Amino acid sequence: MKYEFFEHTADAKFRAYGKNLEECFSNAAEAMISIMIKPETVEPKITKNISVNGTDLKSLLYNFLEELLFLIDAEFFIMHRVASIKINPMGKKYMLNATIEGDKLSEKYSTTGDVKAVTYNEMEVKENYVQVVVDI
Repeated sequence: MKYEFFEHTADAKFRAYGKNLEECFSNAAEAMISIMIKPETVEPKITKNISVNGTDLKSLLYNFLEELLFLIDAEFFIMHRVASIKINPMGKKYMLNATIEGDKLSEKYSTTGDVKAVTYNEMEVKENYVQVVVDI
């Protein structure tokens, strides 16, 4: 199982699993996107490289997911999948580099909702899962 959703008042809460931190972050991205659209229906026509950093793993996860929301809002880019992802400690910070595939959001895609923002509320970063609450 890549991810699962939990009941949460007025927001969406999910837990994304993986064999390592990179897989957990990748599955968290897919879980968040799945609130808005089925990622498997998005054609992988465009490749984007993104880099974010964080002072700790929670801020890194937050910044990564917020970057995906920014791409939707600013460039109408919707993710199909995370093609590659690497998390590196950089002194007292963390750096994430990812390659994502997707397409421009258009009328050919049927959306099912909207994620307004990622929150730190109930956020957890563990060895084999991450938990996130997003404002919908």
